[in-house]
Amino acid sequence: MSLAPDSALLLVPELEPEHAEVIRATLPLVAAHIDEITSLFYRKMFTAHPELLRDRFNRGNQQHGAQQKALAASIATYATHLIDPDLPHPRELLSRIGHKHVSLAVTEPEYGVVHEHLFAAIVEVLGADVVSPEIAAAWDRVYWLMATTLIDFERELYDEAGADPGDVFRETRVVRRIDDPSGVAVFVLESTDPERLLPGFLPGQYISVGAQLADGARQLRQYSLVNRSGLGLLAFAVRKVEAEEGTPAGEVSSWLHDTVREGDTLEITLPFGDLTVDIEAKTPVVLISAGIGITPMVGILEHLTAENPARRTMVLHADRSTTAHPLREQVAGLTRQLRDCYARAWYRADGHGPMELSGLELPTDADYYLCGGTGFLQSVRGQLLAAGIPTDRVHFELFAPNDWLLDAESAPALA
Repeated sequence: MSLAPDSALLLVPELEPEHAEVIRATLPLVAAHIDEITSLFYRKMFTAHPELLRDRFNRGNQQHGAQQKALAASIATYATHLIDPDLPHPRELLSRIGHKHVSLAVTEPEYGVVHEHLFAAIVEVLGADVVSPEIAAAWDRVYWLMATTLIDFERELYDEAGADPGDVFRETRVVRRIDDPSGVAVFVLESTDPERLLPGFLPGQYISVGAQLADGARQLRQYSLVNRSGLGLLAFAVRKVEAEEGTPAGEVSSWLHDTVREGDTLEITLPFGDLTVDIEAKTPVVLISAGIGITPMVGILEHLTAENPARRTMVLHADRSTTAHPLREQVAGLTRQLRDCYARAWYRADGHGPMELSGLELPTDADYYLCGGTGFLQSVRGQLLAAGIPTDRVHFELFAPNDWLLDAESAPALA
């Protein structure tokens, strides 16, 4: 992970004893109504600030409730840690939120907007007779402790990126579009401003891409970078999300596939993301993915072939078929350039079952990077833990608002 040792995230402040007592007593009540509270909060905030839903928040996640669940879980997790510091530290939660926030250009004043509508929702759901001044003060303290920690961390991220808070958007030109046989489209970008070249990045990071949709909305989505740093170019891969029963087609992925061609301009953000490879390490690295989850692994492989081809590497991937395997030929070419690399794929079309790791020689001193769907990550993570791989060596990403909750040890029972 790319978390600096002196980061503010390593120091979660203590909750005052009088507030801790109130939070301990009221957390079950708040947790029992947290989904209702967060749903009402978003309705209130988007009514007062419709531009946030139009131009900032993922409308798909709002539609099926993923964002509401993520907010509910983050508040409950943070509050639970404050009243029981012996529980696992919420640094992973805070780091993931902080990186996502700066990639969306979130700035300090917006925490005040969230506070206003969140606490209005708490009072409306629980009742003004229940939310006494003491209860309101205690939960207000929890919110601002979490908000201040995130604000400080996000300020660090902006500083590291050499950007003023919120100034992370850049205009780029598509210099190449590659339509992979799997159906994935790769977009290679350069800056439109010769005086402001695109920055370097850490392998595993992502950018946000802004889509100007037909209804006037600017929707933002994060996509992992699939090239190596230092070339002045940024490349990302997108699989078109098709509509399924109960789930609409992906707004941004469809827009990118259907309308963006070479020579077009795209609005993107600077690279962020905390699921990154330690580029100084000499220990083995194991990359485990399913479906489009292979994209951050491609960026990591691009880095390894260019900078550390002797580093022991395992590349493990699960997919529907060889034809569905994203960037399959690119991955094969990269693994051939590594001097000590083992690669294997599991394809359902070939009769393979779920990815099974028990027969593999898994290095205990390696760092393991996982990316895929929820069920896949839970299965693989369980197999790694059963194989004796230390938990601090297993890092994962889900491309979802609350992927950190896959770590069952950090998820409170009340969330």
